[in-house]
Amino acid sequence: MATPQFLKTLKPFKPRIVSSLQGYNSQRFLKDLGAGITVGVVALPLAMAFAIASGLEPQTGLFTAIVAGFIISVFGGSSVQIGGPAGAFIVVVLGIVNQYGVANLIVCTLMAGGLLFLMGLTGLGSLVRLIPVSIVIGFTNGIAVLIALSQIKDFFGLNIDVTQGNFFEKNWALLQAIPDLNWSAFALASASLAFLSLWPKLFALLSRGHTEGTFPKILQSVPGSVILLVVGTLVAFILGLDIETIGSKFGEIPRSLPTLTLPSIQLADIQTLIGPTLTIAFLCAIESLLCARVADGITNEKHDPNQELMAQGLANIASPLFGGMPATGTIARTVTNIRSGGNSPVAGIIHALVLLIIMLVAAPLAFHIPLAVLSAVLMFVAYNMGEWREFPKLKQYTTVYKVIMLATFLLTVIVDLTVAVQVGLVLAGVFFIYRVSTLTEFIPVYLKDEDRARGIAAYKIYGSLFFAVVGKIENLILNTGKSTKILILDLHQTISIDTTALECLEELNSELKRAGHTLIFCGLNSQALSLFKRSGFAAQLQAGQIHDDFSEAMAHAHAISIEDQAGA
Repeated sequence: MATPQFLKTLKPFKPRIVSSLQGYNSQRFLKDLGAGITVGVVALPLAMAFAIASGLEPQTGLFTAIVAGFIISVFGGSSVQIGGPAGAFIVVVLGIVNQYGVANLIVCTLMAGGLLFLMGLTGLGSLVRLIPVSIVIGFTNGIAVLIALSQIKDFFGLNIDVTQGNFFEKNWALLQAIPDLNWSAFALASASLAFLSLWPKLFALLSRGHTEGTFPKILQSVPGSVILLVVGTLVAFILGLDIETIGSKFGEIPRSLPTLTLPSIQLADIQTLIGPTLTIAFLCAIESLLCARVADGITNEKHDPNQELMAQGLANIASPLFGGMPATGTIARTVTNIRSGGNSPVAGIIHALVLLIIMLVAAPLAFHIPLAVLSAVLMFVAYNMGEWREFPKLKQYTTVYKVIMLATFLLTVIVDLTVAVQVGLVLAGVFFIYRVSTLTEFIPVYLKDEDRARGIAAYKIYGSLFFAVVGKIENLILNTGKSTKILILDLHQTISIDTTALECLEELNSELKRAGHTLIFCGLNSQALSLFKRSGFAAQLQAGQIHDDFSEAMAHAHAISIEDQAGA
């Protein structure tokens, strides 16, 4: 039995772990083990902070990092990518939770997971790379700003609700509440942010004189965010600071994964959730493939984008079933994994298991973690997430690049990520179409005086004939005066023709035919000739109106001119 044609176009399911484990040995495992433990410790505060900032409970982030992180490593298309909750999702998830509720967030994540798997299966992973870098930088910087703004409440210890209202209303409420800030929370958050910023220099200072000892190696293996989590919690507890903690806001974190739970899906609600679903899927695809490309640049490997999207799809299907949130590839944890020696998906699997062990053993200790400390961690993440150097460099780029990037950035911050990306893509498309249309030229061919006297005119068309250059074809119709008896269009340097341009060519042929004149085409490529035939235009043309090259077209024009003179 023959395989259906559509099945042949589907991409094979080939997780990178299969090829990565070829020749795997104990030396590589020890490197993966060290990297996995390091990344697991790094992911601990980030997972909880991302969940809290998204309007969810801290354990939601842990569940996501464990379940989704494990699946992405096992089934992904990259050897070193680490998956889990990401800062880029904070704004999106918070918006969905506020507008639709947690139950519908689960439904959106499930549907986004299915969509991502289909995108990878059908080979759309490669198309994600076609999104202009100006849009990626614009919405990345916009998300970074929104993350920082979302942490002002906990950073200053403000006792207000800023989950409702638009961008201006929320920030006006924050501005009005700042005089009533909690000085203890503000001082702790400021000190925490300063520590994270100065930690690399502080580590270098502490390492002096200990080059041969174990102190620097031990210190280097512990991330600054984890040291901050421990020290900040101890300071707040010992001094008895009156600040909000994970325990005071969310209660204790459970010491086990939740059981598999199927959500209640109302068919009537699915239509309203299509927009949020597409946003999650789009953002996950962008973030994961962008992260994989960063990893490729460091490791000199090449990831499989379609396999990566299939893994992201499976992770986002499984994560909400175990109480998690949307997940994607994470650049900071992936880079940490590479720099710590991770060389296969085993490191990502170990990272997930480390998080599970920490949750099972030390979950009650998270009760006393101050939200001010976590807000400082997210502020630091937001700063490192943004590509701020791109703003001063804008003067080096074209006006089109500036408009697209700034529009995407401002719309992400002020309006919505989905709107920002949609407008960015539309602007990019419009500017690209305009640019391509300017490259299409109708160049008059120099002819002998005797040919011009016979009423012969010729043009070479460079570029693409499509809907945006219809005006140029119409001008050709207007500029073809009574003195032009025979018009030759040389298309051998025409890249492509679309149906709109074809209709204009048909109109040009009709205009000339009604006037008793002749239109001749030459040099058609395979795409143009195929379109002529499929549309029926070739059948409308008389013999001799299509030629292989310009010399044949001119010879036919001379023959027509001689016949007309003889008839006259």
